[in-house]
Amino acid sequence: MAVYSKDVKLNIPAIDFELKGVDDKMYCLDDFKDYKILVIIFMCNHCPYVKAVIKRLVDLQEKLLDKEVRFVGINPNDDVTYPEDSFENMKIFYKENKMNFPYLRDETQEIAKAYDAVCTPDIYVFDSNRRLKYRGRIDDNWKDEEQVRNKELERAINLLLEGKEIDFQQNPSMGCSIKWK
Repeated sequence: MAVYSKDVKLNIPAIDFELKGVDDKMYCLDDFKDYKILVIIFMCNHCPYVKAVIKRLVDLQEKLLDKEVRFVGINPNDDVTYPEDSFENMKIFYKENKMNFPYLRDETQEIAKAYDAVCTPDIYVFDSNRRLKYRGRIDDNWKDEEQVRNKELERAINLLLEGKEIDFQQNPSMGCSIKWK
């Protein structure tokens, strides 16, 4: 059953974390301080919504990397009930999808709870001051990329890069519910 991201207050600060990536390195918020825009995506391996959009995310990261934009994926799902979301399977998912951004494991689920994340994918875009400016969907058609008419995530990022406010309605992201322990 589809779940929608919550309507949250904008301009709240990013919450720090210390999480292990599929490259076996530890990451924290400060590791991304040199990027103008930070996009945090709560995601997982097994969700059909994530599977449908992962290539779009990888392509968008590639397109925006030279503009000092960094995506970070965080998997908070319970891997006991959902073994497909285990750390080892994250490494496989990362390689199979040629991911070009860090993919981190939120084993305790504390970070997902702190961010009030509810679905996969659940997307948060922070400006250079690490204030939340966008929490919404990638685009207007998660199922079929060829039917996309409005690339909302890309549009939001570009407005922020231009020093402008996001001037359109932020539609919630839709996906599978986070699998809580």
